[in-house]
Amino acid sequence: MRMNLFAFGLIVVLLLSSSYAHGQKTTEQFIPIGQSPGLSNKYTYIGVIEAVDSQEGTITTGGQVIKITEDTRIWLDRSSLKLTNQGGEFTDLREGRKIEIKYIDAAKKQVAEWVKVQVTTQ
Repeated sequence: MRMNLFAFGLIVVLLLSSSYAHGQKTTEQFIPIGQSPGLSNKYTYIGVIEAVDSQEGTITTGGQVIKITEDTRIWLDRSSLKLTNQGGEFTDLREGRKIEIKYIDAAKKQVAEWVKVQVTTQ
């Protein structure tokens, strides 16, 4: 009986922790740049786009070239305009715009899992 309670408790803890991570993934696009709980400034990079290469599908920020793939999610952070954030496209990645990037591999920092782009004008 004691083992069954332990196993049940372990399963509950695992389910709750994975639910939080999954929940944040589904709501991440609505969180403004720099405000992602547990991610911003720990597992993400916040900076300004220095260059865009549409042929190569890359952006440069902080002196580093980052690949944007067809699987990279791009979101427009319109919170400064008091508007809801929305999905974006590669063409929304423009020089001078503030961004937050979460990498697929945080150690290599070569490919973006998602990019939030700050939009300050309509």
